[in-house]
Amino acid sequence: MSLEQKIMTELKAAMLAKNEAALRSLRAVKAAILLAKTSEGARGDLTEDDEIKLLQKLVKQRKDSLEIFQQQNRSDLAQKEQEEITVIEKFLPAQLTAEEIKAELAKIIVATGASSPADMGKVMGAATKQLAGKADGKTISALVKELLNK
Repeated sequence: MSLEQKIMTELKAAMLAKNEAALRSLRAVKAAILLAKTSEGARGDLTEDDEIKLLQKLVKQRKDSLEIFQQQNRSDLAQKEQEEITVIEKFLPAQLTAEEIKAELAKIIVATGASSPADMGKVMGAATKQLAGKADGKTISALVKELLNK
């Protein structure tokens, strides 16, 4: 079942349950899928990788907004963003823990022969490909810096 079909099924269930947070989130995902499918240069269908990237982008946007709302003490808006993040994350593959990411990054560092912070680009290139969909880029970057600065 494609992401679009899953979203439609969940959307119907949210409508019946009158779940406003889920409705708001699912409608945003549906709109993003339609935009991606009809954008210039699109093939009309999304691959699983494209779907994961799309969902990660939506979660990242909401996390950025959540951070801003928390800084401005807007708990009402922050709560809405958090609800949407929770709903959207249901469709993403399980995220790795920091320890699991560090273990994978250690293997990548050995494989690329990186030894200093100057080699961060090599490690990040391999890490983002290998951990795509399983970890946030910001988290990967922070952990790579930490491991290379030892």
